[in-house]
Amino acid sequence: MLDYHVHALAHGEYSYTRDWIDRYIDCAHQVGVEEIGFCEHDEFIHLIDLDLFKSIRDTGRHNIKLKLGLELDFTMDREELIPESIPTAEYDYIIGSVHFIDGWGFDHPDHKSGYDDRDIDEIYHRYTEILMASSACRQFDIVGHIDLVKIWGHRPRRKSVLAYLDPVLKSIKYHGLAVEINSGGLRKPVGELYPSSAIVERMYDYDIPVTLGSDAHHPEQIGSGLIEAYRCARRAGYQRCVTFSRRVMTVVPLQY
Repeated sequence: MLDYHVHALAHGEYSYTRDWIDRYIDCAHQVGVEEIGFCEHDEFIHLIDLDLFKSIRDTGRHNIKLKLGLELDFTMDREELIPESIPTAEYDYIIGSVHFIDGWGFDHPDHKSGYDDRDIDEIYHRYTEILMASSACRQFDIVGHIDLVKIWGHRPRRKSVLAYLDPVLKSIKYHGLAVEINSGGLRKPVGELYPSSAIVERMYDYDIPVTLGSDAHHPEQIGSGLIEAYRCARRAGYQRCVTFSRRVMTVVPLQY
C-alpha cells in the first residue's frame, strides 16, 4: 500500500526533523503503508531539509520506501512562474492542485462563507476552467484532489459534477497525467473521497493512471481512509496504480 500525499510540515506548524519524520514512518508501518510520498505545500519548500530527507530515506526504516514530492498551488496568473519554483532534479513527482479561485481560498474554513454569495454552478465552472489550464501547463505529474471544490458539500444544480469535470479528464489523459484518489475528503464535511466513485469510473474508462494518498497533515493520519480509496479504484476496474521516481512514472499492481 502506498500513500503519496503526506505533509510532514502540515501548514508550517511542524519542523522537518528526524524524530518527526520517523513518527510518520512508524505510523505508516503500523497501518501497512509500504511506500510514503512526503509532499509538502510549495509555500513551505524553504523548510524542507533535502539532506535530512536523503539520510532518512537511505536508512530504510521498517524497509518503507520514501519518495519526495511537492504539491504546487496552480493559479491562472502563476503558470509562467512555476518552472522557476521547482528544483525538479530533487523531486520524484509534482502534484498540481487548485486551492484558489481568483484569489478566494475556497477550501479554507475561514473563507467557506464565500459559497453563500456566489452562484454554485459558476463556482464549478470557474474551478474546472482553472483545472483545465493546470492540466495543460506541463508542469505536474499528478492532479491532486480533483473535485476539492465539493469540500463543504456544495453541488452544482444545472449539471452534474462529472459533466463539469469530463473535459478536464480528457485533457488529463491527453497530457499523460495521473490523478490521485485522495482519502482526505473522508475527514471533511463532504465525507467523500476525492474524487467521487463516478469520476473514478470515468477515469478508468479513459485509462487515466491513478495514485493514492491520505492527505495526512499529522503522523496519526497517514494511511487514513486508504482502504476505501483502494476499494473505490478496484470497483471502478483498476488493477494497477502508478509510482514515481525522479518524475518517471512506473505501473505497479494495485493491492493491499
